[in-house]
Amino acid sequence: MDKIVHRKLSLNGINMHVAEIGEGPAVLLLHGFPELWYSWRHQMLYLSSKGYRTIAPDLRGYGDTDAPPSASSYTGFHIVGDLVALLDALALEQVFLVAHDWGALIAWWFCLFRPDRIKALVNTSVQFHPRNPSVSFIQGYRSLLGDDFYMCRFQEPGEAEEAIASAETRHVMKSLFSFRGGKPIIVPKDVGLKALFQAPSTLPSWLTEEDLNYYATKFENTGFTGGLNYYRAFDLTWELVAPWTGSRIQVPVKFIIGDQDITYHVPGVKDYIHNGGFKKDVPFLEEVVVLEGVAHFLNQEKPKEVSEHIYDFIKKF
Repeated sequence: MDKIVHRKLSLNGINMHVAEIGEGPAVLLLHGFPELWYSWRHQMLYLSSKGYRTIAPDLRGYGDTDAPPSASSYTGFHIVGDLVALLDALALEQVFLVAHDWGALIAWWFCLFRPDRIKALVNTSVQFHPRNPSVSFIQGYRSLLGDDFYMCRFQEPGEAEEAIASAETRHVMKSLFSFRGGKPIIVPKDVGLKALFQAPSTLPSWLTEEDLNYYATKFENTGFTGGLNYYRAFDLTWELVAPWTGSRIQVPVKFIIGDQDITYHVPGVKDYIHNGGFKKDVPFLEEVVVLEGVAHFLNQEKPKEVSEHIYDFIKKF
């Protein structure tokens, strides 16, 4: 970990913190919510030992990267714009792209908007979301899971922040990292969002106190609004991505998900992944891996296994 180099780059109107280690073909790693570059620490060390240059930014709104105040500054276009500017700043024509959670959504859009910059994609936990021209992303979730689905509850500015502020940041992180099982996160209004951030008594086995402290310290400094703004800009991205309605992902792809990941149990997702829909929208989908007994934060829960899956795919190109 001490060999990982950190720097800040001024690009696309923000200052971005970037962690990097290794030499060779470049691998760009995108984290999700509520995460940081640090989520990829295991993969960075593994892939750099295999002859790759690994690059993991704190995405816009997270960690030591700037967090613009307006939710409208967090569309897929803004984030992909940051990443294209990052590649330009590093003089990289193309990269292997690896992503998780919100990073996975950004990665799909990156491949949709600028496939010329991506050699291949290893995406995890969140499948491609083809644009329905009649129903926005959030409205689609409302129709499927109701107003109490957590993404819908996150839409009101300040509401989730108030609930988070009611708990210690360490407890919030512990709670969010502990989610696993076979149903989506539903938080009825009469229960309140505070219930979402009630930490279990023990850490997940894959997370150390040192890890928890790193995350908690960063989020205590920044708050969670930057990450929550990705959810609040989701429908604005839906509006702006209209010209790409019906477009397919035209890069080689490997997809990895855990069978205890809550995203895997959203109604319709398994059918989409396994029964032809996914392959139709992602025609160069080469492999789907379902990890048994593994939940959402698979790159940290099973670091060696996920690192090997990434390496086995990208080494072919």
